[in-house]
Amino acid sequence: MAALQWSEGLALDLPLMDETHEEFVALLAAVEQADDEALLPAWRALVAHTTEHFAREDAWMAATRFASGNCHSLQHKVVLQVMGEGMARAEAGEPAVLRHMAGELAVWFPQHTQTMDAALALHLRRVGYDPVSGTVHAPDALPAEPIHGCGGACSSDLAEAEVPATAVA
Repeated sequence: MAALQWSEGLALDLPLMDETHEEFVALLAAVEQADDEALLPAWRALVAHTTEHFAREDAWMAATRFASGNCHSLQHKVVLQVMGEGMARAEAGEPAVLRHMAGELAVWFPQHTQTMDAALALHLRRVGYDPVSGTVHAPDALPAEPIHGCGGACSSDLAEAEVPATAVA
């Protein structure tokens, strides 16, 4: 059985996001269950899906006034970079690294979904954003300034300034 199973606990009441997340979970399970011959193709499919998945969420953030350097988008970039490095190592003869990375993704993904993606989904609902058409139905609800941080409680500059340096070290 895969380390991560789709459940309603991962659903965020944003159908396109939820469908994409469910696909991610299925592709991750395919990696975990792949035999040695199918491992690298399964990983490539997961990377391709994740690249599109993260690009879509980053576009939603850009369309609804998230700052381009927010930590949600930054986390997307880092995860994709690490996934790409894993693919390169597997192509160079170290396929076991992909099995380890899949296990780590199974731990990371629910945390990411239930924090950063949940904050994004809430924000998108507040501004009436239609992810399919890209229409903001409540433009007056858009923030006056771009959102920094993760899009949740840590999003204001004041909240970030109050985080003790030891908390991020």
